[in-house]
Amino acid sequence: MKGSMKPVKKKKTEEPELEPLCCCEYIDRNGEKNHVAACLCDCQDLDEGCDRWITCKSLQPETCERIMDTISDRLRIPWLRGAKKVNISIIPPLVLLPVFLHVASWHFLLGVVVLTSLPVLALWYYYLTHRRKEQTLFFLSLGLFSLGYMYYVFLQEVVPRGRVGPVQLAVLTCGLFLILLALYRAKKNPGYLNPASSDRSLSSSQLELLNRKGQEKTKGFPGTDTSGSLNNRTAKDDPKGSSRMPAGSPTKAKEDWCAKCQLVRPARAWHCRICGICVRRMDHHCVWINGCVGESNHQAFILALFIFLLTSVYGITLTLDTICRDRSVFTALFYCPGVYANYSSALSFTCVWYSVIITAGMAYIFLIQLINISYNVTEREVQQALRQKTGRRLLCGLIVDTGQYNRGFLRNWHQFSTLGTRAFHHPAEDIV
Repeated sequence: MKGSMKPVKKKKTEEPELEPLCCCEYIDRNGEKNHVAACLCDCQDLDEGCDRWITCKSLQPETCERIMDTISDRLRIPWLRGAKKVNISIIPPLVLLPVFLHVASWHFLLGVVVLTSLPVLALWYYYLTHRRKEQTLFFLSLGLFSLGYMYYVFLQEVVPRGRVGPVQLAVLTCGLFLILLALYRAKKNPGYLNPASSDRSLSSSQLELLNRKGQEKTKGFPGTDTSGSLNNRTAKDDPKGSSRMPAGSPTKAKEDWCAKCQLVRPARAWHCRICGICVRRMDHHCVWINGCVGESNHQAFILALFIFLLTSVYGITLTLDTICRDRSVFTALFYCPGVYANYSSALSFTCVWYSVIITAGMAYIFLIQLINISYNVTEREVQQALRQKTGRRLLCGLIVDTGQYNRGFLRNWHQFSTLGTRAFHHPAEDIV
């Protein structure tokens, strides 16, 4: 027996072991050890793309994707025990935003062109990533870097003029800190559904029913959409008599089955195709926080928007009062003579207009959120109601009332104020 065990031990000791990585080495996407210094070596896809570009030949989409995958895999920074991967989507805002704002401050016409093109480029990139259902840190990086860079310009160009007092600076700094704190809270778990806890809450009869439906779905079970999950709840599919169904009924009046996560989800929960997981009372996937807005972080998301709007308007007011004296804020925003005579004033004025554009976009999102909360409807339910034409549109489509969970202004806001506490559970939420 001892003789037979020795070869086994020897075989185990002869297995190759990976040596510890130095600060510039890493394991690439192919599972091979690579070095940061070799980031430009052996890139056949990039060479092929350059050759086709030089010879004026079109690049195939697959080639472009492989090039971007290679670049994102090799873009790393030295770190302890191996180089760390850097998300390529966070780099463009860090480089392009200061360049664009400085170019826009050279002349009024350049400012108009740059400040007009920036939202267009951001919307184009949003629709590009949203159509491909990809996560991106571009907008989160843009938002955080915009906050930091606007604050830096304010400290360097506005505060030294002597018009901003210590108390005003402290209030603005406190507002910036509160924005970051609310964003940190909004970035946390939005209310992901746990398959284990969801399964434990089911009775044996419900589990048998779900198993039978899972088998029927493979044979063309009706009521499924293209994503493989059951059709979501609509006002048309929600008869009034369903509210009188017992909670343990095999008709599954409380839960809905998600084929991708293999779990049952409560009413108003939905599967996010970008995050790849189900979220309780999902409102929408927000690119500005690179995550979903759901039951657990919806309040923090609203708070972050509210604090941002107050802080941004306050910072814009202080800046315009400094560079355009003896004029009202609204007048100085459109008429500030001599502002481009001084480069410092021109840069501050350009940053003000950039902040105005961002603030206007966030104010629109905040307004839509307030309206949806007042009618107790999520953004996902609004979009579905518009597609299926099941909602009631008011004010040229600005308000969409599905009528499914609306129980009045005060009760809707009371329910929103208790999200995540599980203490308040409206009977309308049991209807599927």
